[in-house]
Amino acid sequence: MNTALQVELSDTLSAVIGDMRVAVGQLSEALAAERNALSQADAEALDRAGEAKQALMRRLEQLDAERVQLTQNLAAPSTEQQAAWADVLKALAACQHANQRNGSIVGQQLSQIRHALSVLTGGKDETNLYGPAGILSSGYRSLPLAEA
Repeated sequence: MNTALQVELSDTLSAVIGDMRVAVGQLSEALAAERNALSQADAEALDRAGEAKQALMRRLEQLDAERVQLTQNLAAPSTEQQAAWADVLKALAACQHANQRNGSIVGQQLSQIRHALSVLTGGKDETNLYGPAGILSSGYRSLPLAEA
């Protein structure tokens, strides 16, 4: 491959890694917004954060496909590109940790809601299980507390 093409590929790779760094920063912000929405029980903010996360993940997947193709066609990434890529990977690991933490919060809140519902409906905490006949048991329905 000629030198001019290698330079162009290298410049493009640097640009793609830079775009990935920006997208990962935005993803980190979306995860922080999601955690804030969870702590404040703000459903609208939670929806916005979820939509932002999905869009950013799609963008990151597209950029990563470009990065892989460029690195396959490039003789060797520069030291600066390798360092920038390592920074992107560290930031992605932090995002993964934040996403798992948010998922854990969602799981805890869901468990609390299920427990509260089981108390209100007179069911057990273990509602919605399959019985011996393989049929889904949805637990008890709400029962009247008193009649006038």
